[in-house]
Amino acid sequence: MPDPVSVRRAETGDESTVAGLMAEFRDWFGKSDPPDDEVRASVARIMASGDAEFFIAEDPEPVGVCQLRYRWSVWTSAPDCWLEDLFVREAARRTGAGRALVEAAMAAATERGCRRIELDVNERNVPALALYESCGFSVEAKGPGKSLFAGRALP
Repeated sequence: MPDPVSVRRAETGDESTVAGLMAEFRDWFGKSDPPDDEVRASVARIMASGDAEFFIAEDPEPVGVCQLRYRWSVWTSAPDCWLEDLFVREAARRTGAGRALVEAAMAAATERGCRRIELDVNERNVPALALYESCGFSVEAKGPGKSLFAGRALP
């Protein structure tokens, strides 16, 4: 049986790894912008901001990434977490990497005192919808278009 996927918080020095995975996510969407150097600069800026973080899934090499953003909510009188991006390389899908990233995101949000974690997902991304729903997210349409809003309360 293969070793389980491990997830760790990205640290200083991980900018290139995170940026490489984020660029793969961009490519998966069939886009070419922003260019790689801008992705790396943005990752470095986000990591330095203090109001966001990245997690890296490894098996044992990096196979996935997620980006979390934090902001104060008027509606909960506590921080909110937005799971902005989650990407797992195609060869590593269905290995538990996505679930491990979602679970790490929920744990990190809880540690920061967040009362909820939210995200959006394309309605055609059936595997992602199934993952989020299996992790306790409720999914609902928000306005016209293809994105679906998903959220869950945190303890």
